[in-house]
Order: sequence, then structure tokens, then C-alpha cells
Amino acid sequence: MKILIFLIAFLVAIGILVAVHEFGHYWVAKKLGFKVLRFSIGFGKPLWTRVGKDADRTEYCIAAIPLGGYVKLLDEREGEVLPAELPRSFTRKPVTHRVAVLLAGPLMNFIFAVVLYAVIGVIGTEIVKPVVGQVRADSPAALAGLKGGDLIVRVGDRAVADTEQLQMALLGLVSDGSPLNLTLRGASGERSIVLRVDTERRVLTEPGKLLSGLGFDLDSWHADSIVGAVPAQSAGASAGLRAGDHLLSVDGRTINNSSQFVAAVNAALNRVITIQYARAGVSASTSVRVPQVLDQGRYIGRLGIALAEGPRSWPAGVLITQRLGLIDATFAGIAKTWEMSSMTVRMLWRMVTGQVSAKNISGPISIAEFAGISALMGGAAFLSFLAIISVSLGVLNLMPVPLLDGGQVVYQIVEAVKGSPLSERTQIFGQQVGIALLLVLMSLAFYNDISRHLN
Repeated sequence: MKILIFLIAFLVAIGILVAVHEFGHYWVAKKLGFKVLRFSIGFGKPLWTRVGKDADRTEYCIAAIPLGGYVKLLDEREGEVLPAELPRSFTRKPVTHRVAVLLAGPLMNFIFAVVLYAVIGVIGTEIVKPVVGQVRADSPAALAGLKGGDLIVRVGDRAVADTEQLQMALLGLVSDGSPLNLTLRGASGERSIVLRVDTERRVLTEPGKLLSGLGFDLDSWHADSIVGAVPAQSAGASAGLRAGDHLLSVDGRTINNSSQFVAAVNAALNRVITIQYARAGVSASTSVRVPQVLDQGRYIGRLGIALAEGPRSWPAGVLITQRLGLIDATFAGIAKTWEMSSMTVRMLWRMVTGQVSAKNISGPISIAEFAGISALMGGAAFLSFLAIISVSLGVLNLMPVPLLDGGQVVYQIVEAVKGSPLSERTQIFGQQVGIALLLVLMSLAFYNDISRHLN
């Protein structure tokens, strides 16, 4: 059932984003007098077709392969054009008009992201303040003096108000080699610390490695972690755990929810851990060696017990609902879209230079999972997902790769400078290079998707 939800969410998301992008090309082309022959969402065999009633008789299609779309314009390079319609051919229009049509798709993606972020701001969204949870002993965070309960208010010269801003700011400093200066607010007031990273910074840019590599996590929901079933031959049974026990800590680190307990056990394979628990209101502890098991291609620690969780609650002031007026939400949407766009450009460039791990490139499998998860989390989460992917599509299509809008813009600029179009041979070579680059990128994305599932 969950796979079906993920698939539907993915198809809806891709359909919306492609329609938005191609509508940008379509609308500007119509306004500037280009003849639009076809507006297609998807590639391949058309599943649904409708012919417009206007003079152009534009064909509107939904095709079988949903990973993209296109707007086909009248172009004498692709077939014979009637003399009366030559002025409306793509090649006969001024270069400025052609560039405007090419840029309209990515621009529409950015506009769409602004609208989505503004809508999220108006309807309200829950944000989690960057409050430090647990700090691992002997980690960079512990050595710098970071403590549980500290509120991180600034990273470098940037103020951070929620966990997303915190991680983006940290990732930016980690990837460019800057000092990790944090401003904290604790019980004794504000103080500043510097996290010193001795390991290779590029490793910290891999998905899920940033905070754990620095040695701390963020405070999250609190809920009683309760032992459910304890199979007789499991490691949990040999430790003396029973159904109904309330799990309190692992190796002295407080357990705030079942996810934290699972993470602690997974990381302790072939190691003896001490578990503190409460039974019938009486506190006790036990030690057990955590056996390793093979799970989805990798070894992890597992006690073999089932867990249940009590009602969830958040520490006071950590989870807040933020709502904005329409004007403030619009300006916030513009700022958020600019921030995400510039961050995407910086990360892409740093992947090229080797400062950021290429494991951050996601393919259709991961995007489908994120789409499904965000849809299950609610409307605001799904809109936020659409905004992020819309920004990514806008940035990606501006890259100077021949098959993308950015590459076609380069062709038009070169034509304007030299006074004549590039030779057919040069354009074909450019297309071949573009295809090769996109194949490499797609292969890497699929490899990352598969690797995430195996690891």
C-alpha cells in the first residue's frame, strides 16, 4: 500500500512540476508570436490528446513516459514550413525572443517555488528549533563544549531559527572549509564555540552524516520506549528484558524515544552495552553483547525485540507553529527560493570540485520516496517538497549543457555574437556531449539510489 502511495505521489509531483516548467515556455512563446505545435507532459506514445480550437491548432498531450515534457515550436530545421508562417518559426524570431522563451521554463519553476513557500507561510507550518539533544563523548561537539539543551542561534554570521536553516548553514561552512563558529544560548546566557573537524570534511557532506559526524543530535519528540515482544532466543531475552519494560538509557545516554534506542543498538554491533530500564516503577540495568545481523546489505546491531512507543510530546518551546501574513509570506517565499537556489548552485559546483560528496545526487527512486513520505506527512510537507524539487529543476535546466535550456541559451548568445547560427556539425557535437553528460548524471543518480537501499 505504501509503495502505491509513493508511486501516486511521485507521478502527481512530476506531472505538476513538468506542467509548470513547460507552461513557462508555452506562455511566453504564445505571447511573442511563436507558433506552438505541441504541449506535451511526458515523452513517448501519447495516452491522451486534445487539439486546441485556436488558429494554431496546438496539440496538447499526456504521454506514456512521465519523466519530463516538451513544447514543440514551429521550426524550419525540422521540416518544411509554409512561406506565410516563416515569420513565426523559431529560427526567424529575434535572438532576444528565443532566449526569453528558453528562460521562461526555469523562471516559472522559481516563481512556482515562491508561490508554494508563500502558501506554506500563510497556512502555517510547524518548525523545530535547533535545540541540542545528546552530545557524543570525545566528539568535536563535546570537545568544543556543546551541551544538551543548548539552543543554536547562529552559525558563522548567519542566524538560524530552525533545524533546516541550521543544517544548511553547517553544510555550507563544512563544504567550503570555513571554521564552524556556533553561537549558543543556554541557561547561563549566550556563548560562542568553535567545532574543530579533524576528519575529511567531504565525508560530512554525505546524506545523513553531518550532525552525527560532528558528534551531536537535535532534540526531538519525547515518548516512552516500551519493550513489546521478547522472543525466547533473542539477545534481549538473554539480557533479561521483558515485555512492558520502559527503556531509559543506553550506556548512560538518555533515550527520549524508540528511534533513539534503535539507533543506539544498531551502532553497537558486537559490543557490550548497558541498558537502564524501569519495571513496575523500579529502575534496573542490564548488560548485553549486541549481535550483528545483515540488514539490507549491511551489518547492524540488533537485540531481536519488538518496541512500542507511548504518546509523543515535544519539549516546551522546541516545536512551534509559524504563520505569516500574505505580504510577509510572499517576501519570505522570495527569500527562501533565492536561498535554496544559491545553495543548490554552490553545492553543485562543490561536487564538481570535490568538496561535496556526489552521493547527494538523487534519482527517481529517492525522489519517489521523498514524495510519498512528504505526502503522508501532510499538505504543508508535500508543498515544501514540490518547492524544493521545483527550485532544483530550475537550477538544473539553467546549466550550460546543450540538451538543457541553459545550453540552448548559450547557442543563441553565440549566434548573436558571431552573426550567424552555429554550424550543424557543431550543434550535433554539442548534443552528443550533452547526451553523454546527462547519461553520466543519470547513471550516478541511479547508482546512489540503489546504494542507499543496499546500505
